[in-house]
Amino acid sequence: MNRKSLSAVAMAALLTTSAVNHFRNPRFYNAVVPRSISTDTDGKYGVMTRRQWTHVSGVLEFAAAAALLLPATRRTAATGTAAMYVAFIAGHISALQRSFGPRGGDREKLIHSLRLPLQLPLILWAWSLRK
Repeated sequence: MNRKSLSAVAMAALLTTSAVNHFRNPRFYNAVVPRSISTDTDGKYGVMTRRQWTHVSGVLEFAAAAALLLPATRRTAATGTAAMYVAFIAGHISALQRSFGPRGGDREKLIHSLRLPLQLPLILWAWSLRK
């Protein structure tokens, strides 16, 4: 297996692990869903509950993982995965802001302070799989 294929398998494994966790531990991910797009928080642009958003993102991660494993779909999947990670930035910023608000705790501050900067290497990694 060449280096590019190995990298795609590693990204697919990461996405699969994350996708499974979206269903096993949705509360961990619900906090990242911006209130503005959640019906259960009376968001102005709400179309689904936080749990539904969490499940949809889990399904998208499963699909991305599968598509990354196939050379014929890898370039498109890598582009979509990078775009997905970019889209997740809004949620990570929202969660970080809430964690530093009146209801945020030290644990949330730490978790969300670490999660946001991880997006850049994930975006770059996914983008590198396009080549």
